[in-house]
Amino acid sequence: MQNTVKKNSSVVCIGELLIDFFCTDIDVDLTRGKQFLKNAGGAPANVSAAIAKLGGDALFSGKVGADSFGYFLKQTLENLNVDTSMLVMDKEAITTLAFVSLTNDGERDFMFHRGADALLTIDDINQDKIDSAKILHFGSATALLENPFQETYLTFMRKANEDGIFTSFDPNYRSDLWKGRIDEFVNLTKAAIALSDFVKVSEEELYLITDTTDYLEGIDFLHGLGVKIVAVTLGKKGTLLSNGKRAELVKSVPVVSIDSTGAGDAFVGATLYRLAGKENLEDIHMNFEQLYEIISFANKVGAHVCTKIGAIAALPSIEELHELSIS
Repeated sequence: MQNTVKKNSSVVCIGELLIDFFCTDIDVDLTRGKQFLKNAGGAPANVSAAIAKLGGDALFSGKVGADSFGYFLKQTLENLNVDTSMLVMDKEAITTLAFVSLTNDGERDFMFHRGADALLTIDDINQDKIDSAKILHFGSATALLENPFQETYLTFMRKANEDGIFTSFDPNYRSDLWKGRIDEFVNLTKAAIALSDFVKVSEEELYLITDTTDYLEGIDFLHGLGVKIVAVTLGKKGTLLSNGKRAELVKSVPVVSIDSTGAGDAFVGATLYRLAGKENLEDIHMNFEQLYEIISFANKVGAHVCTKIGAIAALPSIEELHELSIS
């Protein structure tokens, strides 16, 4: 049954909002690290920030603790004009924290203190705002780990599919979080892909989910699950775009990369920003030329983010893109 509620141009991003503590000491693990830089984190939150920074209408739905870190995160999003009316401040749970350090050999030391984000329930989400949204984005690295968050995610994806709401999904695989549970990750991801209209995957995720190193075979597998639009991000090479009928590489923009953190989320945010501006998304997958233009724009936004440090701090506005002649 199609949703008859009048749509606006908003994108609702559902998922985690957390604190990333990056160790700034050189070549140490977390045991020896002393200096840490605090940043707002969480892929869906980054996506909502990217949309809002470009001038779009973004709402974030998730849960943080009613603590100093939670209020810092809320303020960070609000400063970017992200609607936080669907952000729940939990008085019982702490805000989720992640600690990361890097050594010179490329090894990553990671500690994750799961808090409020894991506790998002169906009752925490404003159904009226979901029903009136143009697009729902599900792109949480943590959502599928356990209940109640997992059940909340999949329930709203199923309902969006039934109601005909355009749905975006980014698996956001993090090896640190899924150690010993890769098969479970793959099965849950396949279920989510089957409920989505647009899916963005990395090269690594495509291989994990489809068990093939052939890009086109992997993309065909994803379409076979039910998704209409697939974007495989390939770093400097660009993005392989497919609508099930046609597949082409959309080249990236050559830049001097300083920090690629958040580039994938910026790419998704830019894609959804452009999609939300379209009058009708029901048949957008059939117009490959429009999709190509949208992904080309998203590649440019993602490339821009790589030229600065920090996922949210590096997000460009439309005016900045115009100044750089890449909008």
